[in-house]
Amino acid sequence: MKVIITLQEAVERGVWDRIREWFGRDEKDELWPNEEFILTEEQARELGWLTTK
Repeated sequence: MKVIITLQEAVERGVWDRIREWFGRDEKDELWPNEEFILTEEQARELGWLTTK
């Protein structure tokens, strides 16, 4: 399973710093609010969005 989240959603949910770290983005990168990031199942679990089997 993969989870897709936009930059705007990540900011609203307070997880942008973590996602930015995972995807190697920094303050100098040009980003758009609707830019999508695809998280692995493991990453989604780390954020507490999925429960363990």
